Amino acid sequence: MANAGEAKKGKSLSLSFSKGVSSKELTTFTTQLSTLQDAGLPIVRSLKILAGQLKPGTLQRTIYTVADDVEGGSTFSEALSKHPKIFDRLFVNMIKAGEMGGVLDTILRRLSDFMEKSEKLKKKIIGAAVYPIAVLTVAGGILAIIMILVVPQFKEIFRDMGVDLPFITQLLINMSDNMASLWWVALLVIFAVMTIFRLIASNKRGKLMLDTIVLRLPVFGDIVRKSSISRFTRTLGTLITSGVAILEALQIVKNAIGNQIIARAIQAVQDSIREGESIAEPLANSGEFDDIVVNMIDVGEETGELDKMLIKVADNYDEEVDVLVTSMVSLMEPALIIGMGLVIGFIVIALFLPLIKLVQDMGQ
Repeated sequence: MANAGEAKKGKSLSLSFSKGVSSKELTTFTTQLSTLQDAGLPIVRSLKILAGQLKPGTLQRTIYTVADDVEGGSTFSEALSKHPKIFDRLFVNMIKAGEMGGVLDTILRRLSDFMEKSEKLKKKIIGAAVYPIAVLTVAGGILAIIMILVVPQFKEIFRDMGVDLPFITQLLINMSDNMASLWWVALLVIFAVMTIFRLIASNKRGKLMLDTIVLRLPVFGDIVRKSSISRFTRTLGTLITSGVAILEALQIVKNAIGNQIIARAIQAVQDSIREGESIAEPLANSGEFDDIVVNMIDVGEETGELDKMLIKVADNYDEEVDVLVTSMVSLMEPALIIGMGLVIGFIVIALFLPLIKLVQDMGQ
């Protein structure tokens, strides 16, 4: 207990400089808490054990605070709800459902599985983006060195030799001069584009427009759409399985989905349920859900196994996203190689054409 108090006391000084909690940290904590609850340990003791094992930081301080609140008479879900930046509505509502049903250990296990699968899907998508970004960064750096340091040297050589420059050579030299003197303009343009993008994304209509554009992109749009549907079905299925009311579950999912097009479809489902109708029909009308998804959800409603069907849909879509991500990376590799080959080829030809012309003139 003394250690806990000392830890909290020592860390409170740096509270204003605390960093956020990553999804990986939260997933690991939930998995470990699930294991301790399965072993039959009291929730307060479990929380203090885990807090003691955490690195000093925001999550450790928060867990100690939650443990103190629970020890002081609050329910676990009430204590968690005081920290919405770390524990979202999905997390809190699932814990609340587990407390009400007396199955907190089971709910934590489901929540842990859900978070692990979501984290795995996120890593796949991020991992696919790392390769092209790394290649483009390295290639861009090499290209900048060539344009700023190497091309000016050739420019001096050509001037001393008094060679008439072909059009593409002069074009390359002009580009090199502009890069050397106007590099700050490129940075300004990048900053302006990023600022405009953020302003558009912060507006509801702008976000809807961007999401529409993204979903219509070839390959990448399919990845975003299928990963959003996977998140929707897995989250909704997990909440329903945990005993959360369907309308409350849909509201939680709508707020967490992160895509305005899918969120509008979820809103239509909420309206349909309030009127006593089905889930499948508004999903079909949205045009964003494949027929197989709609039919599986329809069968799930009819058989009373909607939660199981939703999880199956999510599992299938996770596999499809994995295939699409692999395909996208496979397509990017030759495209990047061809693109870099064309750029390097242009530079080589532009630099050597005057030399070839000079050699030919000398041979005449």
